[in-house]
Amino acid sequence: MKKFFLFTCLMGMLAVSSCAQQQQPVQQKYAVTKTDAQWKKILTPQQFEITRHAATEAAFTGIYWDNHEQGIYYCVCCGVPLFSSATKFNSHTGWPSFYQPLNTKYVGEKEDDSHGMVRIEVYCKNCGAHLGHVFNDGPKPTGLRYCMNSASLKFVKGKDM
Repeated sequence: MKKFFLFTCLMGMLAVSSCAQQQQPVQQKYAVTKTDAQWKKILTPQQFEITRHAATEAAFTGIYWDNHEQGIYYCVCCGVPLFSSATKFNSHTGWPSFYQPLNTKYVGEKEDDSHGMVRIEVYCKNCGAHLGHVFNDGPKPTGLRYCMNSASLKFVKGKDM
């Protein structure tokens, strides 16, 4: 009976310890973090829905799908450089498409199984912004098509990197 009592006490202590651990604050996984209210102050409603809730703009409606200027495309949320116009190509999809990121330090990929299919989501590693998706039907040299939402990008005209 004494062993049962000790066992019960030990299990109770473990349960309390487990609950206490779950209530501790979660470590932030991105360098730039904001609340929804803070993001809404700096983003348009469309930018917010796309970057923070993984929405998608309609094809042929974004401001950069047909942009042919030289320059760099930055994250609209945190400003890190993501893509160069030197790797942009006409994918005939209605979204700005690139065959490679400017720097994989800021461009991440993860599996996305929403909408009844499995795709690879592209996101900003610095702030977690949803950017678009990557597909394996792009041109050489990579064979990839980074299909981005214009609303997740900010273009700065100038020399390509």
